[in-house]
This record gives sequence, C-alpha cells and structure tokens, in this order.
Amino acid sequence: MAIEQIKMPQLGESVTEGTISKWLVSVGDKVNKYDPLAEVMTDKVNAEVPSSFSGVIKELIAEEGETYEVGQIILTIETEGGGEAVHDAPAETKAEEKAAAAPEAPAPSSQVTPADAPKGVRYSPAVLKLSQEHGIDLSQVTGTGGGGRITRKDLMKIIESGDIPTAAAAAAAPEKTEAPAPSPAPSQPAASKQAAPAPNVPVLPGDVEIPVTGVRKAIAANMLRSKHEAPHAWTMMEVDVTNLVEYRNSIKGEFKQKEGFNLTFFAFFVKAVAQALKEFPQINSMWAGDKIIQKKDINISIAVATDDALFVPVIKAADEKTIKGIAREINDLALKVRTGKLTSAEMQGGTFTVNNTGSFGSVQSMGIINYPQAAILQVESIVKRPVVMNNGMIAVRDMVNLCMSLDHRVLDGLVCGRFLQRVKEILENTSKDNTTIY
Repeated sequence: MAIEQIKMPQLGESVTEGTISKWLVSVGDKVNKYDPLAEVMTDKVNAEVPSSFSGVIKELIAEEGETYEVGQIILTIETEGGGEAVHDAPAETKAEEKAAAAPEAPAPSSQVTPADAPKGVRYSPAVLKLSQEHGIDLSQVTGTGGGGRITRKDLMKIIESGDIPTAAAAAAAPEKTEAPAPSPAPSQPAASKQAAPAPNVPVLPGDVEIPVTGVRKAIAANMLRSKHEAPHAWTMMEVDVTNLVEYRNSIKGEFKQKEGFNLTFFAFFVKAVAQALKEFPQINSMWAGDKIIQKKDINISIAVATDDALFVPVIKAADEKTIKGIAREINDLALKVRTGKLTSAEMQGGTFTVNNTGSFGSVQSMGIINYPQAAILQVESIVKRPVVMNNGMIAVRDMVNLCMSLDHRVLDGLVCGRFLQRVKEILENTSKDNTTIY
C-alpha cells in the first residue's frame, strides 16, 4: 500500500488558485484513474479535478468553499502496489511533501516578500500577482485573513470598487497637508485609503437577494479591468447580407440532415472575420505595456451565455477551418458550456472576440473588450430594411450591423475601418456561386 497525493491543479495559464466548490467523493470511496474527485472554481472556469491514481480515498484535506493555491495538497489516496512518485522520491522530498500535507497555514516557501515590503511582511504569489497587475500598494491594504494577512478576496473587493490605493497616491498625500490635522483619530487616514463600501441598497418586502457567485465576481472584475485599463472606442458598419441569407437558407436543411448539427449564420461571420484578420494582422494584437504583441495564430473567442454566467470558449486556428468546421466547433463548444463540460484549455489563447448579440434581437451595441485582446466585434441581428440601391431604386434587403470596440492604445480608426470594410466585402460576396462551406 502507498499513499498518493492529489494537488490543486493549474486550471489555466494565469490561474494561481482555485476554490473547492463540491467534493464528488468521500473518505473510503474507491476510485479509478481519471474519475472526477471534486468541482473546482477559478476566476476563469469551473472544472472537475480528475484522479491521477486508482485506489481508495484516504483523507479529504481541503474543505468545500475554501480557496487553495496551485500545488497545495487537497486529498490523499491509498493505492495498491505503490507509486513511482513515492518510492523513487528522495528522503528530503518525502519529508517536504509530508510537511506540506499538514492542514495548517501555507509553508513560508509559498509566501513571497517584495523588495519594498515592510520587514517581516509576506504575501502569497496570488496576492502579489494581482497587486502588480492592478498597481495596488499593499502597504495601504488592511487584510482580513488570519493575523491580518492580505487575501486575494481583499484585493478583488478593492478592484471591483475601482478605488485602487496606489503608491503614487500615498506619496502625494503628505504634500497636500503640510500641517497636521487638528486631532484626527489614528484610524482615520487608513480608513480613507480603503476600498469604497458596497452601496447601501434597502431591501424592501418582496425583494429577492441573490448571492454573487465566484463566476459572476470574476466576470465583474475582468470587465472592470478592461474598462479601467483600455481606452475604448467603437465604430459600426452596416452590411447587406441578402445573398448570404439566401445561400444559407437554401442549404440548411440538407446540411442538418447530412452533418447532424445546424449551419448558423454566425459561422459565416466568424469565417469572414478570421479571413480579414489574416489580411489585417494589426487587429490580432494585444497591449503589453512597453510593447504591442501581434499574435501569429488567429484564435477566435466566442461568447456563450448561460442563465447566470458568461463563458468565452475559443475556436483555435479559425483561419484554417472551413465554414462547416467552424459551425461544428460553435455547436460543440456551446453544448459543452451549457452542460458544464467546458475545460479551461478550451477557454485559453483567444486573440479576437466575436459576440453574437444578434441572437437576442439586438441591432446596435458596444461590447466591452475581452482583456487583454485589442478588439471585439458584435454581430447584430439580421433584419429586413428598405435600402436605396445603386440604380436609385428601393429594395427590401437583409441588413446587419457590425459594431466593433477597440483598444485605442493598440488600434486606430483607420486600420479598424479598413478591417471592417474587408469583413463587409467578404460577407456581401458570400453566395451560392462563389462560396463553399466545405
């Protein structure tokens, strides 16, 4: 017999911690390799943690509702015959793993002290990373963790409030008040630097209080960060998709019968965007502080909503796929979102987002950029409108608005206008005569 350890996995390239939402096993349960052990929630995705071994659950170290850093041990499994990780490990490694399994506070090695931190103060990697990303001066933050420790939840509350305590603000404070205040209470200066409290909304009879889930908090934080950091601008263009509509409607029945899934209008739009991105690579970029990263791969993020959350799975290498291939991926990814089977890997690597707001009947909207991408395109509802044609005659045409939000640090109106013109050209020339879906 041997005891194997399951640790909190890294469910994404920038994920540093996860919360145990629900245990799917109990002590004494027999599990096989790859069986799901727990549901874990991160700021990017909900996922199941699979077992790396076959055996019997020995101990559930982590508790439901608690947050643990990547690499922390969450449970142990008793296996037969032993495992290479245990028998081949050197003695000192075994000792370290045994110490790490204790359910006390994280070992000092999991804490980091920045160069400018007060002597003796340590912060977790997750707290440090979040504070550096948002420019938060940790010396101005009062922690709610054990012993006054600053937690990730403390920083998320500050970020959501928008009142970021910065080092620059702290340095400027003495210059504003050269003479001391008459007799301030010692706690007043610190209190003024804390995050603004939540608004005091009266709850009246009949009102329903809905707890904010971790997923909703993550969405709020990401949207707030995008609006705070990226100077948004937007532009719109109307497109005549009459020929596209006629082509798709003429083959949708046969396509569904042959392929087993629907051929949606959205697949045509994603394909047109991917083709235009290849011709205008500037749009396929990201802001990186002192440089702009122009991405080689064209990976299209698509927004898929559930009743209480928004997920953004990614169609990888969309420029290399056919309309049929894109339609299949849209169908498969949307199904995974709605059945809770979307993996973190399927939400990573997006370089540009296309949002199908038209599915709700919207005709004009401005999207918030999917940080750190440089732009997002809203595909609005296709509606029949009277249009003045080139010959001066009025005809009823199928029209759609394309609304593009852009990060003005990365992109200017000229390149975005040309990009949208190219998307418009591709869509208006989509027809039975010159377009294939295979």
